[in-house]
Amino acid sequence: MPVTPKISPFLWFDTQAEEAARFYVSIFPGSEILGVSHYGEWDAGRRGSVLTVTFRLGRQEVVALNGGPQFKFTEAISLAVECETQEEVDRYWKALTAGGEEGPCGWLKDRYGLSWQVVPSAMLRILTGPDQKKADRAMAAVMKMKKLDLAKIEAAARS
Repeated sequence: MPVTPKISPFLWFDTQAEEAARFYVSIFPGSEILGVSHYGEWDAGRRGSVLTVTFRLGRQEVVALNGGPQFKFTEAISLAVECETQEEVDRYWKALTAGGEEGPCGWLKDRYGLSWQVVPSAMLRILTGPDQKKADRAMAAVMKMKKLDLAKIEAAARS
């Protein structure tokens, strides 16, 4: 039987990899910094500075790289935070938008430019459920929101 590969997001930062990793770890319970590597002799200009930070957000391992200013994050990729309650949605939304910006439909950019989606689990169940009309009503409500409001989504689905 083949071995299941380990797949982890690898995030390119200019110089803020460690700062960003510590910020993310401070937000999500059960998260921690797992390791830090440094530039060595092979890059005299950055020797001793942080190269990568490996960290865990909940159960997901992530690597952050200080690669320089060549690449920026875009909305083409985002990290999704699935929440059980509106209180969780509110808490993660507030923490991740601090110094960042709100976007439509539960999307946001954090202070480092990384896109996130903060979504209630119940909304995902509605959208993937067997009742397409209910899903359509819920999605129409979502399209009018920035931070997602589960009560309004559920009310729209029922109407």
